[in-house]
Amino acid sequence: MVEIRSKICGLKTADDIAVAADAGAAYVGLNFFAKSPRSVSIAQAAVLAAGAPVGLAKVGLVVNAGDSELDAITGSVPLDMLQLHGGESPERVAEIKSRYGLPVMKVIGVAEADDLKPIDLYAQVADQIMIDAKAPKGAVLPGGNGITFDWQLLAAKKYWQVPWMLAGGLTPDNVAEAIRKTGARQVDVASGVESAPGQKDAALMRAFVAATQGL
Repeated sequence: MVEIRSKICGLKTADDIAVAADAGAAYVGLNFFAKSPRSVSIAQAAVLAAGAPVGLAKVGLVVNAGDSELDAITGSVPLDMLQLHGGESPERVAEIKSRYGLPVMKVIGVAEADDLKPIDLYAQVADQIMIDAKAPKGAVLPGGNGITFDWQLLAAKKYWQVPWMLAGGLTPDNVAEAIRKTGARQVDVASGVESAPGQKDAALMRAFVAATQGL
């Protein structure tokens, strides 16, 4: 039996964080992308992160954030990791990691085999990689769109030089299959445990983490 670590992203209330922790999630995500229905203000995030249980990793999701935005976030919110969900270059990833002294997770959007090619490059500068479904053309959100990609793309190469996390359209109903097909040891969910955009469902959060256990 292999331990699977779950990340529940886009939490907006203290109750959501408490449920995620109690369910056994390893990470919770706080979304700072204003266009997302899951976004929180820096002030809201500061309160949520400060009240999170010890041992629960708090991840701040940003999209092409400049230094001023990151200064404000990291200066107020006790985060354990930054998740870069935009078009950040490898150089920018390295710069952010150096400037803020926090582990960095870089998100790579995948729709076809060629989309996996940048992973080796980013793995040289990021602490973790998230492999997500590439956003549809014209989509407002870079992630959290509730779509999957062909998991068989990962069958040939399941290992990179840093830990990686699977995302993209995962739900309590399909996460076990996704883990079996990809070899993922970490999984991320946002829309798949919501009753409406931005509204987490406690039963779905518990069911998601439970579905990853005993595999």
